[in-house]
Amino acid sequence: MGGDRMEDLREANPEALLADGFEEAYIGHGCQHGSPIVAIYDAGKCVEILGQREGWSWEEAQEYFEFNVRCAYVGVGTPIFLDRPFDD
Repeated sequence: MGGDRMEDLREANPEALLADGFEEAYIGHGCQHGSPIVAIYDAGKCVEILGQREGWSWEEAQEYFEFNVRCAYVGVGTPIFLDRPFDD
């Protein structure tokens, strides 16, 4: 998942940073006015990936994600982690 879309991101901004290990959570790319194009990931899917990969509960994975992934600013091109609403 995300293969062609990641190629589109690379064409749009070759310097955009990626979140290693979260390829399945990649949903596209975007930007704000005046900012470079960056990768966008589904935050909930990232938490799921962490939980499955590490054998953690949702709460453990969520805590790790918030502190170590979402809050990690690694310079211009840092990915965005989108919170999608839950299905009713």
